[in-house]
Amino acid sequence: MKWLFGKAQKGAVARAVVDEAVGIFLFDDVTSALKAEKVLKAAGYDIELVAPPQRLRAGCDLAIAIAAVERPGAERELASRDVEPRGWADTLEGTLELADIVTWVDFGEHLMVRAGNMKITVEKDTGRIVNTSGGGCPDIPFLNLELVGDTVHNGRRPRELGYTLCGLMLDRAFLEARSMVDGTAVPDSVEGVRAFNADETLAPCEAGAGR
Repeated sequence: MKWLFGKAQKGAVARAVVDEAVGIFLFDDVTSALKAEKVLKAAGYDIELVAPPQRLRAGCDLAIAIAAVERPGAERELASRDVEPRGWADTLEGTLELADIVTWVDFGEHLMVRAGNMKITVEKDTGRIVNTSGGGCPDIPFLNLELVGDTVHNGRRPRELGYTLCGLMLDRAFLEARSMVDGTAVPDSVEGVRAFNADETLAPCEAGAGR
């Protein structure tokens, strides 16, 4: 099967090569989509997480793009692991590309990192989280309360606490900030932009999407 997700263009919406059709599995919540991603990847399916078209969103959702010809087998695999999609759509039209770009600003004692519409600010010397901001998803106030005061080394990740795409994007910013504080991803300027390098597959959440 000729199938490509464009690894040389990481973050692009999943696309088929030649004339293969592509569709998306829809899910009721982010947690279910992430579980489905894990199940399908473990079974060898070539998939990509995307944000579904606006008309198909139930809130801040994730969808899984996959070759339409693989749908029956993928559905059986998901059912065997007790993962039930909300539905299926035979189109990628209107899906949003994965966000692979992070930006940062060095304020001297503090570092602010942004991924998508989510930002996290940390003390450079200690890694202590002093602020989070952005997004329009319902778990953002909770995430801010849970994260501020913890460090990027000892605290729980946003991905472990949140349930929306905003939380997932904050997790991406969290990981990048941790890398910078640790010195494994040293900024070469006081502010900049670069591709996200960790093995994470996260999608952007538009503020208030679907509400």
